[in-house]
Amino acid sequence: MPRKRKLLAQLSALQNNTSFPQIDAMEQLNTTPGEDLSPKSSKYFVIEEKKPPQLQEDFFNQPCVSLAKSFLGQILVRKLPDGRELWGRIVETEAYLGGEDEASHSKGGKQTQRNAAMFMKPGTLYVYQIYGIYFCMNVSSQGEGAAVLLRSLEPLQGLDAMRDLRRASRKAPSRLLKDWQLCNGPSKLCQAFGIDKAFDQRDLTQDAAIWMVAGQDPPGEQDVVATTRIGIGNRGEWTQKPLRFYLRGNRFVSVVDKKLEREMAA
Repeated sequence: MPRKRKLLAQLSALQNNTSFPQIDAMEQLNTTPGEDLSPKSSKYFVIEEKKPPQLQEDFFNQPCVSLAKSFLGQILVRKLPDGRELWGRIVETEAYLGGEDEASHSKGGKQTQRNAAMFMKPGTLYVYQIYGIYFCMNVSSQGEGAAVLLRSLEPLQGLDAMRDLRRASRKAPSRLLKDWQLCNGPSKLCQAFGIDKAFDQRDLTQDAAIWMVAGQDPPGEQDVVATTRIGIGNRGEWTQKPLRFYLRGNRFVSVVDKKLEREMAA
C-alpha cells in the first residue's frame, strides 16, 4: 500500500505538468515489483513468412506440351523421412504425347502394369526403371497415356542431403559433386531426391512426401528453348520433334542446344 499511495501522489503532482505523459504512472500502478515492463509482441503485428502455394489439380490438368512448358520455373519439394525438405526448381522437361507418340511408353494406346500411371488423372507420378538400376520420374497430363518427364532441377534447398543421397546411390566412391551436377539429368534428380519405384502412381496434389509449389517469376516464351528429346533413337519423325523444353542460359540443364540458342539470340 505505501508504494501505491506514493505513485498516486506522483500522478497527482504530474497532472498539471504536460512535459511528462500521465500514462507512465498509470502503467506503474498496474504492475507488480519485478515484473518485466518490456513491450509485448502482439499476434496482430507478427509477420508470418508466406510459403509458395502448392500446385493443385487444375494446374496439372492441361495438354502435355503446355504442361511441359508450364513446369519450367516451378518447384519440386521432397520431404524426407527425417523431416528435412529438398527443394529444386524445374529447368528442363520432355513431353510424351501418348498413343500417337512413337517414343512414348504408351505408344499405340497400350496400357500395361508398368505404364498405368500415364493413364491416371493429371498430376500422377509415373516412375520407371532404366538399365535395371536408375529411375526416371514423369507426371501425367491431359490425354490418354500422356506424361511429362522431369529432366533437370536447379537445387535450392537441402543440397547436402542431395549429395548424401547421390553418394549412397553410387556404388563406387567418387569426388564431391558440384551444385550443378546434383540434378542435371532425369536419373540424377531421382537419386538426389530419393525417388524410386515406390513413388509410382502417387498423386502430387495429395502426397505428404512429394509435391510442387509455384515458383517466382515464371519464364517468358523468349526464355524457353524447344528442341529435340534426348536418347529417343530411331522413332521416325518423332525423333526430331521439338518436345524437350529448357530454360535458356540455365547452367543446371542436362544438355544444351547451342546451335538453336545462337539462332534465338540472333
